[in-house]
Amino acid sequence: MQSHITSERPFLSIVIPALNEAGRLPVSLAKIDSFLKTQAYSAEIVVVENGSTDDTVKVVQDFAQQHPYVRLFAGEPRGKGRAVRRGMLEARGEYRFICDADLSMPIEEIVKFLPPQIDGSVDVAIASREAKGARRIGEPWVRHVMGRINNLLIKVIALRGFEDTQCGFKMFKREAAEDLFTVQRMNGIGFDIELLYIARKRGYRIIEVPINWYYDPESKMRLIQDSLGILGEMFEVRSNWRQGLYNKVQPYSTSRTEPNRS
Repeated sequence: MQSHITSERPFLSIVIPALNEAGRLPVSLAKIDSFLKTQAYSAEIVVVENGSTDDTVKVVQDFAQQHPYVRLFAGEPRGKGRAVRRGMLEARGEYRFICDADLSMPIEEIVKFLPPQIDGSVDVAIASREAKGARRIGEPWVRHVMGRINNLLIKVIALRGFEDTQCGFKMFKREAAEDLFTVQRMNGIGFDIELLYIARKRGYRIIEVPINWYYDPESKMRLIQDSLGILGEMFEVRSNWRQGLYNKVQPYSTSRTEPNRS
């Protein structure tokens, strides 16, 4: 099947934030391309490079030469939340999927986030390594324990009812994405909690999707530093909501030019 023909409104956008991912992207992009060839719907890949010091931009440009459904936006300042926001607002798909470059969730599992496996009333579907039926493969016990402690704190402070808010794979319907990402404020790792907090407050239907997840020993998650950062950002999210800051659209333009593919 030739599914991955970009249209003005593709069915699926896969958004990949990319900071120093020259080593992993060639393999990941090839896997995504192979998967999309088996699907009947139209799709695009949106890569947002944000502050890399390696050849991330060139790697994506080279791949895009042969795969015109790949769109690259380079030169975004650092911060995963900032990169994801840019990608989700540049995306054109009816469904928009945040995808970590390491593909620790096999790309084939994306079908779990799309109709008919989820119904049309779902606005946000988040990958869960803890929901019933999920599997974590190869993760050191220390990281698992820290993750569960973080999740407990997230439940107490900001978001009850979710077993795993921090997995890097999440799907948003177009309308939800265009609403939530225009008011998102956080540029760092706590953006996941912020988005889900706003989504719940605004009445969007959110579900957790159990996945198979493979631990990547080259993960960029810093166990202690990032955990403390998330803790502080949870209190910031609650404060922002009380102040009404999420009623204000953040300054942003999607009119910036994409880098030349050559």
